[in-house]
Amino acid sequence: MEFTLEYWNTLAKQLILISSLLSGFSIAVVVNIMVNARKDRLMNRLLKAATLAAGSFLVTVFSMFQIAMMTTPGGYWKNVVAADFALPRTMGAATFIVGLLSLTVVISWAGWTKSRQVGRFTTVVGIATLILILLTMV
Repeated sequence: MEFTLEYWNTLAKQLILISSLLSGFSIAVVVNIMVNARKDRLMNRLLKAATLAAGSFLVTVFSMFQIAMMTTPGGYWKNVVAADFALPRTMGAATFIVGLLSLTVVISWAGWTKSRQVGRFTTVVGIATLILILLTMV
């Protein structure tokens, strides 16, 4: 099934919006972790996961921006076909998934910084979130 350039343009714009918001959220988490006084292994892992999420969503934003530019009518390329943006499409989709996985890890681990009970709750919420996201993407 071949998708139209108009479809790719709309999809890219939507992914730009979603990824921008999630990247901003992830960057805010990174900053909060960095200024936190705790410097244990869990906080380091949370920092790494949040940084991976932020970076992944930023790559998605710029990959999808390239697709949006290519598929905009009257854009900078003429006679564009789907094969012309295979690399940004693949990279954007892959980094979007990595960002989602990293962000759900942050959600799952965040409660463990407070207590075992809160940690269990956030782990259940993180797993449920990931399952529901994956179900809606299929």
